[in-house]
Amino acid sequence: MRILALISLSLLSILGASAQYISSLISKAVFENMLKHRNDAACQGKGFYTYEAFIAAAKAFGGFGTTGDDATKKREIAAFLARTSHETTGGWPTAPDGPYAWGYCFVTEQGNPPDYCDGNQQQYPCAAGKKYFGRGPIQITHNYNYGPAGTAIGSNLLANPDLVATDPTISFKTALWFWMTPQSPKPSSHDVITGRWTPSAADSAAGRVPGYGVITNIINGGIECGKGSTTQQEDRIGFYKRYSGIMGVGTGNNLDCNNQRPFA
Repeated sequence: MRILALISLSLLSILGASAQYISSLISKAVFENMLKHRNDAACQGKGFYTYEAFIAAAKAFGGFGTTGDDATKKREIAAFLARTSHETTGGWPTAPDGPYAWGYCFVTEQGNPPDYCDGNQQQYPCAAGKKYFGRGPIQITHNYNYGPAGTAIGSNLLANPDLVATDPTISFKTALWFWMTPQSPKPSSHDVITGRWTPSAADSAAGRVPGYGVITNIINGGIECGKGSTTQQEDRIGFYKRYSGIMGVGTGNNLDCNNQRPFA
């Protein structure tokens, strides 16, 4: 028991140090500047997405924002916030401060979304009466994502999917789970942006090269990739360029997936 207690204390110390380190890379003031209009009166998410919830969620994923040199760490934070800003944007071309100052405006999928219940997923069966539409920073959908995400973060999201839209720390954790977790044949977004992913022969043949663009392929390749420039891609890149500039780091190469075939 003493050994287990020491291990637990060590893990808590490591995770605490991780969160502290991330807060040294992105201060609350920088976070507020990036997500400048998220608390606008017109935004559904007003008051929901807090800096404190982001840092608390990052604490649960020790590799996030702590891999590589400082430029790589900052680039990962910028890329994560850019991706999730696109998913939750309330911006428009002539918006005050530009369209890329309006990330994190929405918490739930807009319109009249379906249930996103895949009845073939026996490992993560849908709970009666529950809907698995987009929620949170990454707009997580489907029971086959809510299930393993919940397992990973210690919350039963199959039974309580609304936690992603009511608990900001859980909300950020689901986005970080998606970011950090490879789903074969796709690598994790984390491994791509930190330079830890090496394309296979199949990836190279499909034009999938290291860079921000392949993360679009991971997230929404079937709709956005291999079709030349798209509005969605340009929005993702616009957020990334703005946030990278604020963080004081370069974006790297291969920002789009214009010529990439989607993952199988």
